[in-house]
Amino acid sequence: MRNQFRSFLFLSLILVCVASLSLVINILALTPEEDTVALKSNSYEESQVSLTHKSNSWVEDKLEEEQTGEKDESVTEDEAIQAVQQNQEAEEAEHEEVELASMSAEVAFKQYPVRTVVATGYTAGYESTGKTADHPLYGVTFSGLTVQRDVVSTIAADPNIFPLGTVMYVPDYGYGIVMDTGGAIKGNKIDLYYETVDEVYSEWGKKSTEVYVIQMGDGSVSEEDLEYWKNEIESEALPVFNE
Repeated sequence: MRNQFRSFLFLSLILVCVASLSLVINILALTPEEDTVALKSNSYEESQVSLTHKSNSWVEDKLEEEQTGEKDESVTEDEAIQAVQQNQEAEEAEHEEVELASMSAEVAFKQYPVRTVVATGYTAGYESTGKTADHPLYGVTFSGLTVQRDVVSTIAADPNIFPLGTVMYVPDYGYGIVMDTGGAIKGNKIDLYYETVDEVYSEWGKKSTEVYVIQMGDGSVSEEDLEYWKNEIESEALPVFNE
């Protein structure tokens, strides 16, 4: 009887151990899944918090933008490329306008004879004429008219080449009429009148240039001639360019 009791007790212990081991195994098997679910739950909650923060931040930025009136004006790559292209187009258009202005002078005066001359700037002063301002003939030309830098300016020339009264257009100087002569002006040489020595050096000096002969003179020039050519130019009966 005593032996049977011992056997029963031993069997009971074994069953208890087996049951306990089975429970431990089940617990160990379920723990990773629960941990994963917990982690996923935490990750989802963090994601929701992050989205909420971003949403709040966006709303705050928009409210600040509306209050201050400031907007993000950063230049995108496409805008930068477009700006460069516009600048290039503007430079090309300006270059074309300069070329057109240069060509238009040739076209406008193509009906007139072209002469190549050596042109020198001069004044009415002592450095050019040997006369001072107190001289009675200071500023008086061979034609008897007074020098002028105007719509039609004074030109001195060899009367055997360009008689008095000859009207010509000198690029970068403007219209001029032969009113004067000079002992050193021989052949294809002309002098262009300027009011000051500084203007002579800064605006002209001495150089070879082509001139367009509008009309050859008859050896004389008068105030009426000056007025006539001035009106012709101002009324644009002759081509007009900004000099």
